[in-house]
Amino acid sequence: MATPVILIFDVGKTNKKALLFDEQYNLVYEEATHLQETADEDGYPCEDVTALTHWLTIKFTEITSNPAFEVKAVNFSGYGASFVNIGADGKPVTPLYNYLKPYPEHVKEQFYNTYGGESSMAKHTASPVLGNLNSGMQLYRLKYEKPAVFASIKYSLHLPQYLAFVLTGQVYTDITSIGCHTGLWDYQNASYHAWVLQEGIDKLFAPIFPGDKTVAMGDKNLVVGMGLHDSSAALVPYLASVGQPFILLSTGTWCISLNPFNHSVLSDYELNQDCLCYLTYQGKPVKASRLFAGYEHEQQVKRLAEYFKVPEDYYKTVAFDASQLGSLQNTHTAQRLDVETAMVQQSGFGGRPLQRFTDYEAAYHQLMHDIMVQQVHSLKLVLSGTSVKQIFVDGGFGTNPIYMHLLANAFPQLEVYAAAVGQASALGAALAFHDSWNSKPVPENIIGLRHYAPQAGGSI
Repeated sequence: MATPVILIFDVGKTNKKALLFDEQYNLVYEEATHLQETADEDGYPCEDVTALTHWLTIKFTEITSNPAFEVKAVNFSGYGASFVNIGADGKPVTPLYNYLKPYPEHVKEQFYNTYGGESSMAKHTASPVLGNLNSGMQLYRLKYEKPAVFASIKYSLHLPQYLAFVLTGQVYTDITSIGCHTGLWDYQNASYHAWVLQEGIDKLFAPIFPGDKTVAMGDKNLVVGMGLHDSSAALVPYLASVGQPFILLSTGTWCISLNPFNHSVLSDYELNQDCLCYLTYQGKPVKASRLFAGYEHEQQVKRLAEYFKVPEDYYKTVAFDASQLGSLQNTHTAQRLDVETAMVQQSGFGGRPLQRFTDYEAAYHQLMHDIMVQQVHSLKLVLSGTSVKQIFVDGGFGTNPIYMHLLANAFPQLEVYAAAVGQASALGAALAFHDSWNSKPVPENIIGLRHYAPQAGGSI
C-alpha cells in the first residue's frame, strides 16, 4: 500500500532537496542535488533558474509517479533575497540575480537620498543596508538602470513562490518572503513601505497568500502551498512544540539566530551589526542576527584540504578535543577578528598561516574557534534582555561536534541542543498547513534533540 506523504522542495543556495514526510512527519525520502551556477549579463555568478526549473519539474513527476508513495500535498521552502522576474508568458525576463553581487553605489545613494536616509529606512523596514541582499533594491536598480527590462516584468516572485508557480501556474506573494530583509515591508505599519508604492513596485507583486492555506492542483489529487522563506519555515516546528522561550540557530550558508521572544525595536547598532527582523507565516515579527559562517566554513575547508592534501569533507572525521583547542587558543591569538564589525565577512582564520599548524585536526579546531568567536557575538545581539532558556541548532553545524561543544561552552547558563533531524525548514513547510492534508494530530515529540553540556577547556 502506498504511504501518504507531503512533498517538500527545500531550495538552498548550495543544495536543492526533495523530501517526503509521512503523516507522523517522519522523513521517508530525501534526495539532494547541487546545480551548477550560470552568470548574469555582467558575468557575475548566479542561480541557473532554467536548470532549477527543469530539476523541479522532473523531480515532481518522478516522485508523484512512484507507486510507493501517495503524494497528498506539496510545499516549498527557499532562500530569500531572490526574485524571479517573469513576463506575461510566465518566462523569466532577468537572471535570478545573486544577492552577493555588489550594488551600484550611485543607485544606492539616489535611493536613500530620496527616501530619508539609511538609518530611517533600515529601522522602518527592519532591514540592514545590504544592497542586493535587500531584494527590493534589486527591483529599484532595474527600474533605473534597465527600464526596458523593468517594463517587461509582469510579476516579481520571490523564489519559493516562483517554485509554486512552476507547478500550479498561480501567482502569489508570501509574507515570510516579503519580511526577510527585503526593504519592502514597513514593520511599524504592517504594510508595504511607502517607497514601494511611490515607485510602482507594488504593481509587480501578486496578492499575498496565507502560509497556512493551499490551492488545488488541477490534474492531480493533491494540494499545494505557496512556499515559505526557509528561515521562517525553520521556526514552525519549534513554535509548535517548545513551551519556553528559545533561540533557533538555523545553520547553512548563513547562520541565522532567530529569537521570537525579542520584541525590542532594532537599534542603529544592531542594524549596523546585520540584525534584522523576519516575519512568521502568521505575520509576527522575529528579531534575528545573521552570520555568513556556513559560506566561510566552506571556503576555509577547501583551503585546508588543498594544503593538507586531504578530501574536502575530511573535517567530518575530526572529533572534538578540548585540550587541543585550549592549547591552540594560547598559541594563536594574534589573528583574532575584530568582532565589532558587520557579520558578512571572513573569520579570523583567513589571516592565519597554515604552516603554523602541526596537522589538519589542529588547524580545523582553530577554524571552528574563530567562527565561534563571531557566532557568540552574533547570538548575543538577539539574546540580550530576553528570558531565553534554550538554544536549538538545526542544519549543518548541528551535526558538527566541535561547533556544538564550543557553543555549549560559550553559553553555560543556557541549554544547548542540536536538532537530531536537521531539516527544520522542510519540516516547517510541511507543518504550515497540516490540516489541509493530514487528518492525524501533530506528534508531540516532533523534534529529536541532543543536549550538549559545557565541558572543561575550549571556551570562547
